[in-house]
Amino acid sequence: MDDQKPGLKAIVEAAIQAPGRGLPPVHLWNPEHCGEIDIVIRRDGVWMHEGSPIGREALVRLFSTVLRKDPDGYHLVTPVEKLKITVEDLPFRAVSVGREGDDLIFTTDVGDEVRAGEADAIVVETDPETGEPAPRVHVRRDLWARIARSVFYELVEMAEEVDGRLVVRSGGRAFSLGAVA
Repeated sequence: MDDQKPGLKAIVEAAIQAPGRGLPPVHLWNPEHCGEIDIVIRRDGVWMHEGSPIGREALVRLFSTVLRKDPDGYHLVTPVEKLKITVEDLPFRAVSVGREGDDLIFTTDVGDEVRAGEADAIVVETDPETGEPAPRVHVRRDLWARIARSVFYELVEMAEEVDGRLVVRSGGRAFSLGAVA
């Protein structure tokens, strides 16, 4: 990490300070905006730095812990720096889903586990032109995960029909996946 630019090094150091898988309190930090950093989270979930994929999964997971969405976009935040990044769609991908009792538990591409319910909703928007569903699940604060197509198919298999809609239940809530075709 000695070859990293100062901003990138500070982000890594702030993320490492989070104990275990705990998350740093980025929502409490209010540093000055320091500019942009050439990090892009592509639509397919690949994190890029200066045009190359970040190959170390552990580094991506670290960066994900200091990611925050503000009104002006996505930022990597430390107590003393705030660097804007580009996110093409949503920052995370929900890559698996399982049942635990009556709850749906999603796992993201950065290792977060999300129990769908009141605080972490499942939302399915439909493209008005193509009719394609765009499912997502809330992860934390204003960060969402795009539900992978294969995971969405699993949800459809779990769904029941209610008033012409496919519905899954989790955390005491019902979530509509869309109209029955």
